[in-house]
Amino acid sequence: MNAPAFPSPRRPVPQACLDALAAHFGDRLSLNPSVREHHGRDESPYPAVPPDAVVFAESTGDVVAAVEACAAHGVPLIAYGSGSSLEGHVLAIEGGITLDVSRMNRVLSVNPDDLTVTVQAGVTRKQLNNEIRDTGLFFPIDPGADASLGGMAATRASGTNAVRYGTMRDNIVSLTVVTAQGKVIRTARRAKKSSAGYDLTRLFIGSEGTLGIITEVTVRLYPQPEAVSAAVCNFPSVDAAVAAVIQTIQMGIPVARVELLDTATVHALNLYSKLTLRETPLLLFEFHGSPAGVEEQATTVQEITREHGGMDFEWAVHPEDRNRLWAARHNAYFATLQLRPGARASSTDVCVPISRLADCIRETNADLAQASFPTCVVGHVGDGNFHVQMLLDPDSEAEWAEAETINRRMVRRALDMDGTCTGEHGVGLHKMQFLAEEHGEDALALMRQVKQAFDPLNILNPGKVLPPPRGLRGG
Repeated sequence: MNAPAFPSPRRPVPQACLDALAAHFGDRLSLNPSVREHHGRDESPYPAVPPDAVVFAESTGDVVAAVEACAAHGVPLIAYGSGSSLEGHVLAIEGGITLDVSRMNRVLSVNPDDLTVTVQAGVTRKQLNNEIRDTGLFFPIDPGADASLGGMAATRASGTNAVRYGTMRDNIVSLTVVTAQGKVIRTARRAKKSSAGYDLTRLFIGSEGTLGIITEVTVRLYPQPEAVSAAVCNFPSVDAAVAAVIQTIQMGIPVARVELLDTATVHALNLYSKLTLRETPLLLFEFHGSPAGVEEQATTVQEITREHGGMDFEWAVHPEDRNRLWAARHNAYFATLQLRPGARASSTDVCVPISRLADCIRETNADLAQASFPTCVVGHVGDGNFHVQMLLDPDSEAEWAEAETINRRMVRRALDMDGTCTGEHGVGLHKMQFLAEEHGEDALALMRQVKQAFDPLNILNPGKVLPPPRGLRGG
């Protein structure tokens, strides 16, 4: 695909800026083309847009130094965690410096009595859970990819456990942030609640690196459940599966996870992960709690699924079987890519009120049935969120245009149902066009005032999240 037209040109990076960065970072400043190329792409279908240089931070002090150098010369600075974002979040569309925080990977303090932990921004969710395993606690937010917690905070990530444990927004206690002026602020203390001042924590969550750069995150932990059971249930149709989920949620049954996979996705997982799942639409459940509580939940849910044509549960009894099943689910993105070798995936998501979920998926599937390329549907359907993956020929402008038409129809359908253009992917580049429809121009104007107040030089991940005002939009 040809590179998209961006509204702003690349800004020059003066040699004086590179000299300042070299003086502080030494060999942790890279001008290597392959390093720049790697940091100029994510898992979105956009072609790479590399930065002019990459610096590798190891501390909050390093982030301050990078911000100060870029602010002094008006150079863009893009924070980069694990590169697993899906909407073009890390592309250096105005040039500048990419700040890689993956080496900021220390768990700073564990407070088991308070059920909190503080980590550097580059710590990944798997690393965190491995390091706290012996405490009997765990961190439940699981977006699938082994994302960094700083990136998960910046994109307001969610995932498979959100129906039970909430999203990053619900589980972050405090952040340490470097502002666009190079100041270090802590947004809150570790108290369970506070009504002191503006809620800066929530303002930075989901800001996608456009208001400040997150360097430390304090999150809530949960006791590891006494009993965990997982089961697969096949259905004659996606409609039947979704109807079963809606009834389960409306009855208040506290399932930990409930994931929808359509037939194409199940087929892809069987091939990629060497599974033998029945190739029909299915729901993947997980139940947490006491042994008696888990058994009660599972019995009630199985009765509901039978009412909607679901087959008997197939249980993953042993932890290794359960882990293999969830690992396969998390690999769905890569598994579905194998359905069309050489394809690029255009992924999109929406979230609607649970009462409208069946309608939204049904109408979206009608569009997908007419697509000229393979498609797959998966969903964290317990909270009304689902994803569509479209496998495109990277050299076909016609397929890209067709995919964008499907995406627009899907998003506007969700908005008409009082939903949102993205439940968890974030805005990045791909969803900017829908913010005015979702929030209104007056709300966008207020967001732009916030951006101007926090980042008056517009150096932090410029060109993301907020579309230019009407009359200033580019190609």
